[in-house]
Amino acid sequence: MALLLLISLLLLSLTNSQCLDIISDGFDTFSVTEYGAIGDGKHYDTEAIQAAIDACHKSGGGRVLLPSGGDYLTATVFLKSGVTLVVQKGARLLGGTKEGDYPKESARWYVVLAENATGAGITGGGEINGQGGEFVVLENERKNVMVSWNTTGKCLGDECRPRLVGFLDSKDVKVWDVTLNQPAYWCLHLVRCHNSWIHNISIFGDFNTPNNDGIDIEDSNNTRISKCHIDTGDDAICSKSSTGPVVKLTVTDCWIRTKSSAIKFGSASYFDFRQFVFNNISIVESHRGLGVQIRDGGNVRDIVFSNIKISTRYYDPLWWGRAEPIYITSCPRFSNSKSGSISNIQFENISAVSENGIFLSGTKHGLLSDIKFKNVNLTYKRWTKYPGGLFDYRPDCQGLVKHNTAGLMVEHVSGLDIQNVNMKWFNCSLINGWGVPLYFRPNSVDKLSFHEWQSEDSIDN
Repeated sequence: MALLLLISLLLLSLTNSQCLDIISDGFDTFSVTEYGAIGDGKHYDTEAIQAAIDACHKSGGGRVLLPSGGDYLTATVFLKSGVTLVVQKGARLLGGTKEGDYPKESARWYVVLAENATGAGITGGGEINGQGGEFVVLENERKNVMVSWNTTGKCLGDECRPRLVGFLDSKDVKVWDVTLNQPAYWCLHLVRCHNSWIHNISIFGDFNTPNNDGIDIEDSNNTRISKCHIDTGDDAICSKSSTGPVVKLTVTDCWIRTKSSAIKFGSASYFDFRQFVFNNISIVESHRGLGVQIRDGGNVRDIVFSNIKISTRYYDPLWWGRAEPIYITSCPRFSNSKSGSISNIQFENISAVSENGIFLSGTKHGLLSDIKFKNVNLTYKRWTKYPGGLFDYRPDCQGLVKHNTAGLMVEHVSGLDIQNVNMKWFNCSLINGWGVPLYFRPNSVDKLSFHEWQSEDSIDN
């Protein structure tokens, strides 16, 4: 696994150096103002932006420029092969807020959309803004009530909102040096893409808006994410396997804060997740840290989490999670669903300050196996007033289950290797619902190895 990490980081470095040169690649530049864009934030510039993209693509590729100082209001624009959309620093691309601004098919509701494209990209130092606040029907500090465009019948409830940026069935995707701001739904979405590079982007979503994920990697392979700042209300970096496996995902040097999971697998998990590396990541005051939610029969294997700092806290019982720093689960979504397995997962050089413990839960037919913790420091400290004493199996499965929580909860695990793990408890005698440092059910756990395990009480001064 160490070799896998080294190779992934080397490939990332080589790819980064190649992509940083794209602005000086000698291709032509097509300014949207030359095609009639006004940039006043009031009149739609969709036709001008699309005309510039089409002309750039027809010429063999290049850059489409949104000059600094303009607010360019648009309906969906379609990015094409060989075209890099350059939103200059000081410029904003504003997504429209009317249903008529987007295609009829809800699956194509994006402000910027690339379909079956090769070598399309976005950069420039400016901002793409989804005007997500315009979709809030009722502000609520627990969870906003949102607009719903469900007249198509293809989506239900308040999840019928447009995403910000999407690449579908594309390859050699590049998004770097740009801010993605206030998505109404998911922010950056990669679907069935191959060889994507996401570097030095900032994502800001409203903290009380549901479903405003940061980056969703769905059915996509060979994805590299580096030096990103993500501050949003829902899952920050989330991989999903809906129509095919997700293979070779590398995430390095990122900062994350979220009201949900900082890093998540699933819960859409019909196919496998393989060969993932997460290294040098800071997770700050998130509702849940590292989460694996396998619900649909897919399998997870060969995953490395290394050099990660985590702080988690309770935000609200409405949101899935109970402030677990690490949450690994495999259980069927429905009674007739297949159980998936999770194997060969390594956590190395992890430090966490959290309001809850680590949660490892497989099932009888979907065991967790070969899970390794090495050089892990865990500090348990409660500072919010939400009640504890609950296991959170959501989505579905058993829901919320009343139970004293533990520093490490283990069930249906075969092969757990603990090396140099330290637990520290602040004011543990004052916390209701806390249990012992380790809780497991003997008839569902075997092949345990403990070396240099320590748990100690400490008083918070």
